[in-house]
Amino acid sequence: MKILGISAHYHDAAAALLVHGIPVCAVQEERLSRRKNDAAFPLNAIEWCLDHAGLDPADLDAVVFYERSMLKFERILTCALRAFPYSWRSFPNAIKSSLGEKVWVRGIISSYLGVPRRKIFFTGHHESHAAATFLTAPTRRAAILTADGVGEWATLTVGHGERRADGGTAITLLREIRFPHSLGMLYSTFTAYLGFAVNEDEYKVMGLAAYGRPTKVDEVRKLICRTPDGAFTLDLDYFEYHTTAARSYSPRFVELFGPPRNSYDPIDLETADGRRFADCAASVQRVLEDTLVDMTRALHRETGLPDLCLGGGVALNAVANARILAESGFERVFVPPAPGDAGCALGAALYADRIYLGNADRDVPDHPFWGPPVDAVELARAAREDGQEVEELDEAVLIDRIADLLSAGRIVGWMDGASEFGPRALGHRSILAAPHPVEMRDRLNRDIKYREEFRPFAPVTPIETADRYFELPPGGARLARFMSGVFPVRPEWRAKLAAVTHVDGSARLQTLDRDMAPRLYALIEAYGRRSGIPVLLNTSFNVAGEPIVNRALEGYSTFRRCGIDALVAGPTLVMKRAASRAAGPLNEDVA
Repeated sequence: MKILGISAHYHDAAAALLVHGIPVCAVQEERLSRRKNDAAFPLNAIEWCLDHAGLDPADLDAVVFYERSMLKFERILTCALRAFPYSWRSFPNAIKSSLGEKVWVRGIISSYLGVPRRKIFFTGHHESHAAATFLTAPTRRAAILTADGVGEWATLTVGHGERRADGGTAITLLREIRFPHSLGMLYSTFTAYLGFAVNEDEYKVMGLAAYGRPTKVDEVRKLICRTPDGAFTLDLDYFEYHTTAARSYSPRFVELFGPPRNSYDPIDLETADGRRFADCAASVQRVLEDTLVDMTRALHRETGLPDLCLGGGVALNAVANARILAESGFERVFVPPAPGDAGCALGAALYADRIYLGNADRDVPDHPFWGPPVDAVELARAAREDGQEVEELDEAVLIDRIADLLSAGRIVGWMDGASEFGPRALGHRSILAAPHPVEMRDRLNRDIKYREEFRPFAPVTPIETADRYFELPPGGARLARFMSGVFPVRPEWRAKLAAVTHVDGSARLQTLDRDMAPRLYALIEAYGRRSGIPVLLNTSFNVAGEPIVNRALEGYSTFRRCGIDALVAGPTLVMKRAASRAAGPLNEDVA
């Protein structure tokens, strides 16, 4: 069977295609439209998926949307009416927005694709999250926890899944917490308060938290109350997101935490306000972690299962994930490469295939590379037309050349094969650099990424050597496969891995298996032979405000607009003239 999954209309729209129960491709709309976090109906992504598989819409057996749009409209209408008269300003806009294509999804899909309405299915939002994490994980039975801002009504669910020996599949969601009580909205409210963009910059709050102290934990706990059944409620007097789209927090919130940060003001950690903002970030981060650890401990006691699958946008919080692994009692924690709403496109397709249609369970390949492949010929042609130096090299020669450049302190844009599905660059659309001098981190933030100086960078290392440089608990290497956990850098290596060691001594690590990204694995090995440390700095190939690059031309445009020294796609190497001159090795003694 051929099943198309779609997510859209909230943030991070995407499409994914299953053929005979196995994913063949998946891509976020933003990678094709070039609008970051594009929420529009993903026509570009759908068209690419069908073209990639050589299919017409008529060939599809089912099209599955990732949530129940009418149930979501019920929640929006109900909440607006409950909040009246406070919601009178936002009510018209909310209803106008919802009564557009967000409600009439079946008709929109049928109109765009020309498929009969009987082929169009809907899954629950958190069912899509659950399928995306459980049915892609290498486990047969697992507990499941999904958490985000909100789906239709649910904001958090717990349950379990089983892939039976007879080919049957079961996903059972036992309980849920409903809007407006939401861990995701709690964290997003602090994201807005700290001057960052909601549904986009929550990871900045996690990064800023390391610079602060959790001195305001007691204040944050006034906002969230644990209930006797192990759940929680929020004190809605501190919030406004449930009554208006204009602001997430209320005047009472400001009375408790002080004036909010203007998004245009820099965060200066030398000032009292800068330290206050960092302390707020550290405090909400601590409360989020404590709540998730308590809930996953209870889920482990209830299910008795060794494995836990996490889904939803909250599962992007890698610091919390590492604590869950260390303290919940679960032996393994699985987080997919796209745990947020984009991944729901794949989750919806898998749920429909296994649960609705009753097709036999199939193992899903354990990698994130489902997007469009890079075209090295396209890169070579554009660079030559632009007067840049272009070389096409044999594999071994190319790997050695790039290892030499990295050892000499150069920064490399690395494009290899199909692009990643999900928000993180995991070796196919990456910017790579030496991880040793702290100046490399500052140069990347200042001259290439154009982003806040408090933001950390991630290391990537072969899975076989990860324990030498990082303190990994049992199961840690698996959690780090898709860069989903933050772990301490071993103290003796922190000075030599300064560019990837955060202020608190931690790093959001990627452990690399040779089979997942063999070219990057070979490059790290070659770099390790030169430096004595087989670790590279790996960050997403984009600049601030733009999606990760997809095509070779987008990589080339980014290369020309920032301080990247060399660009690789397939066998093609492009050097900037200034960067192609001979350079001495790094001054840092890294061996």
